[in-house]
Amino acid sequence: MTPPHPERPDVPDGPRAPGEPAAPDGSDGPGDPHTPGGRSASAVPGGRVPPAPQEPAGAKGRGAAEHRALKSLLGAWALTACAPQEAAAVEEHLGECDDCAQEALRLRDAVGLLHRPDSLDLDPGLRARVLDSCLERRPPRVPVPEWAAPYDAETARLDALLQDIGDGEWHAPVRLRWFTDEGAVSRRTTVAGVIAHLLSVDGLVAVALGLEDPLGDLGARSGRFSPPERTEAYWRALYFPPTRSVRAPWREQSRALVRTASLGGADTADLSVSYGDFEIPLPDAGLDRAFECWVHAEDIARAVDYPYEPPAPRHLHEMIDLAARMLPLVLAARRRAGLAPPARHLVAAGEPGRSLRLEIEGQGGGQWLLPLDSPGAVGSAEHEVAHVALDGLEFCRLAAGHLAPHEAAAGQLGDREAIRDVLYATASMSRL
Repeated sequence: MTPPHPERPDVPDGPRAPGEPAAPDGSDGPGDPHTPGGRSASAVPGGRVPPAPQEPAGAKGRGAAEHRALKSLLGAWALTACAPQEAAAVEEHLGECDDCAQEALRLRDAVGLLHRPDSLDLDPGLRARVLDSCLERRPPRVPVPEWAAPYDAETARLDALLQDIGDGEWHAPVRLRWFTDEGAVSRRTTVAGVIAHLLSVDGLVAVALGLEDPLGDLGARSGRFSPPERTEAYWRALYFPPTRSVRAPWREQSRALVRTASLGGADTADLSVSYGDFEIPLPDAGLDRAFECWVHAEDIARAVDYPYEPPAPRHLHEMIDLAARMLPLVLAARRRAGLAPPARHLVAAGEPGRSLRLEIEGQGGGQWLLPLDSPGAVGSAEHEVAHVALDGLEFCRLAAGHLAPHEAAAGQLGDREAIRDVLYATASMSRL
């Protein structure tokens, strides 16, 4: 018995003999003039019926309609735009049909040509924008304290930079610069050495939060080491020059600092951090570490020829505000050391006295009235004797020791001696 036609069960699958009449129901058999080929058996020389077009090998065992449907999905499959069920059906079909498998390979190659090899370097501000958007939709369960946000952002940005550099670039030379009583000084190290420096000084905050000191027993024996002394001790204790392996403990420590401060809530803001000869509140120490992380990230970026953007304006403003609040204390310390003229007047704490207006322009800017005669005095517009205007980034580079006081392009008005004292006090806040 002849098997039924795969598409029409009432039509036999074998060819009819020459001259055999068409099916009684008028269906388009091989002799029908309305066949797809448009020719009857009598129109073919010799009376032979031409063979029907052969479906591809993959169509055997499947309906021709199913084969055509799966073939039509090859373009979407190459673009990974198929539904999971469709993709599974196409891939099963490719294992059976050589023609479709070759076509799928060509389409996948073409899709690869559509994608340009764009740079994988991300916009440094992308993380902050994504986080801002996420936090607007759903606040975190354990919010990061406001004072820790700049440190969290700057360590994340530096870590992204470190992730992009190659093994050899970890040994690229970096020159650290700062300003002392004798003038500008510098120290040569490597990219890995800079991260080791950040790790050791961030350890001061770690100890204040009850975390492990990265210097270990050396930190316990060091007592009240200042930040530069901690760095020198840590560098000397290393058996070999630092390598990229220093990145992991530095990043883990920075995350632990933010995590511990977040879980501690408002109580952590009352802690103090020892810097050797003095102590500062933990929120100010967090801003100080964020500032130094940014400054040294720029040092590293310059060494490996990599672009690096300034901090977010709100974080930059907080860093500038910390420096402005510290300036009266630094100026008083310089006077005690004989590096600045003595105060002209004795002003009691909380009383208004001679003041200098510090105006910071650009991103993160603002205005501060700095008391000149006593750190405990109150800045007063009525007692303003000088006015200094600086760009925000230039002020930060002056505070980092990357710019000499006499090189600062400052707009100056009023008492020249007071202006000079404040500019030199700003530069002397820098350190290794």
